[in-house]
Amino acid sequence: MIKIAWHPIYAHPLPEGHRFPMLKYELIPEQLLHEGTIEHQNLFSPEPLSEEIVLLTHQKAYWEQLRDLTLSAKDQRRIGFPLDAQLVERELRIAQGTIDGAHFAMENGIAFNVAGGTHHAGSNWGEGFCLLNDQAIAANYLLNNNLAKRILIIDLDVHQGNGTAEIFQHEPRVFTFSMHGDKNFPFRKEISSLDVPLDDGLQDEAYLSLLNINLKKAFERSKPDFVFYLSGVDVLSTDKLGKLSLSKAACKERDRIVLQACKNKNLPLQVSMGGGYSTDIKDIVDAHCNTYRLAFDLFA
Repeated sequence: MIKIAWHPIYAHPLPEGHRFPMLKYELIPEQLLHEGTIEHQNLFSPEPLSEEIVLLTHQKAYWEQLRDLTLSAKDQRRIGFPLDAQLVERELRIAQGTIDGAHFAMENGIAFNVAGGTHHAGSNWGEGFCLLNDQAIAANYLLNNNLAKRILIIDLDVHQGNGTAEIFQHEPRVFTFSMHGDKNFPFRKEISSLDVPLDDGLQDEAYLSLLNINLKKAFERSKPDFVFYLSGVDVLSTDKLGKLSLSKAACKERDRIVLQACKNKNLPLQVSMGGGYSTDIKDIVDAHCNTYRLAFDLFA
């Protein structure tokens, strides 16, 4: 059975008018249940992650500032969310959900986290709506527990996975692959194992061609036994922050290419959802739900 990490805390209350579409974390599971793609038993609620596992990835001083709510106002602005205890608990549950999902992926081929993909969080910073880096935490957990030897992180969010790149810059067992807007946030890029910078306005055919070429390179160079996939839908032409021009059909084809490749190679795959900032939240939710629909067609 395909398992999906979700908890009500994922939909964290934000100040009125905040640009982050937190409502999507309620709407994604609701839509998938409504249409019959998933059933309630597909969902599981993760516990908060232990501090010991956080510290395999994030520096102690940074974590303690998060935990104790003593992060400076400047660092909170960099994150983009007002810091409170519930927000920190949310991040801990998201990260544990990605670890649990990695275990489920080893059993079932694929597993999901309705949230996560918090790839802008580095070893000692948070930014861009990311406090703790869930897939980096899970990758380090797998390595530390000898559950994987070589890991590939496929990041197809429109923004570079700068935090993930920084965390693993000296870790040869983790291969970081990021396809992202060249002139988009973050404006100071880190160096991934394989970076594919994209021009503003890039359309379906050119994007999918670049993905096919570079995904093959990533698999050949990383030779992974576990894969994490960050499937942000901010590549859509409707996205307010994306600057690319992909249709929803191309976004779905992007996901199919990644999921099919992992299935063909018999590689366990954990998927976190990443960003999406289209004006109409229905576009965000539908594009995210397409990733699940594909997975249930391919793996269920």
